[in-house]
Amino acid sequence: MIAAIIQARMGSTRLPGKVLMNLAGKPVLWHIITRLQQASRLDNICVATTIENEDNCIEEACRLWQIPVYRGSLNDVLSRYYECAKLIGMQVGKKDYIVRITADCPFVDPTIVDILIEKAVQGNYDYVSNIDPPTFPDGLDVEVFRFDALEIAVKEARLNSEREHVTPYIRNNKSFLKNNHASTTDLSNIRLTIDTCEDYQMIAMISNALYHEGEIISLKEILILLDSRSDILAINAQYKRNEGYETSLCQNRIIQGD
Repeated sequence: MIAAIIQARMGSTRLPGKVLMNLAGKPVLWHIITRLQQASRLDNICVATTIENEDNCIEEACRLWQIPVYRGSLNDVLSRYYECAKLIGMQVGKKDYIVRITADCPFVDPTIVDILIEKAVQGNYDYVSNIDPPTFPDGLDVEVFRFDALEIAVKEARLNSEREHVTPYIRNNKSFLKNNHASTTDLSNIRLTIDTCEDYQMIAMISNALYHEGEIISLKEILILLDSRSDILAINAQYKRNEGYETSLCQNRIIQGD
């Protein structure tokens, strides 16, 4: 099995409720699911949210869209992913792969998803991504990893940064076989994720300009638009990539217990 697990919650620190904000008449999370449904290598798509009451609306939306949803720990996202994967039938030793997607990336590219899945399966890798180093726009990040590797991480990871961000233990552990997929052009300076009001303003402008019912916006279309509209590109240019993970690194502490 190869399944995309989208981590989503309403309680974002800087922009609460962003995963269900409106983009061209549809919620952000709907756009992500719809785009992932275009990936030919995915067998399943599910959402991993939290047990907090504020995330009831995410579960309700997923039920409406007929998308499986798992509710787990707010802060231990690593265990939330693991339990979600088990819920949909993943097993150790079955060569099952997880595609990690975050719910603040409405332009996730199904072509990139398929490329990374193919590379992981054909190369027999434990982990493949396009973020080490990043060469695609922030917001087109994709990570593909074995369920077996996730189970090891759940059992052994202890640092906050390893539990809150799912893959650091796997990425930093030399025992796992890893690979990276790079863009032919370095586009890492472009920010296409939603973490702030400025991010949402930029993404909304792109969506309003390019979205057509029944179609998905391509990266090529986005790049052409941004090339002609430098004012859009400048809206969120002041923000640094992966600020959340950097904060976790600064606040690392040992998590007690199993």
